[in-house]
Amino acid sequence: MNDILKSAHSGWRYVVFILLVVAVINALSGWLSKKPYTEGNRKLNVFTLVSAHIQLLLGLAVYFLNGWYKIDSSVAMGRYWKMEHISMMILAIILITVGNSRSKKVADATAKHKNIAVFFGLGLIIIIATIFMMVKSDPSRTFFGVS
Repeated sequence: MNDILKSAHSGWRYVVFILLVVAVINALSGWLSKKPYTEGNRKLNVFTLVSAHIQLLLGLAVYFLNGWYKIDSSVAMGRYWKMEHISMMILAIILITVGNSRSKKVADATAKHKNIAVFFGLGLIIIIATIFMMVKSDPSRTFFGVS
């Protein structure tokens, strides 16, 4: 069961990453070009949000089933897995959630695109930074490698 969850968490990150990049580019395009906010935009944002939440649930399952909350945090890799990775990813997903929620509350299409671009973009930056922190902490891992 644990191996299945780890593999799912490792593989699902690509879905989240691709959807997030597409959503941010789409929102930036809509914001800067003052395009209308379509049903397709809404669906892309919701799919991105749902995929990020699925990744969070998979990650929390792996975190608690592996006992990573018990790891010695005086060691760099232990600190990364015990505190840094989980807190940064939760923060990124909170930003994605807030962006989606705020975009629903405004009527103006440009403001909807702006909220998505800013909040999803910040979430994407945090996710990329956290992955680079992992690669720096553990040179055996690669940015695009499946672990």
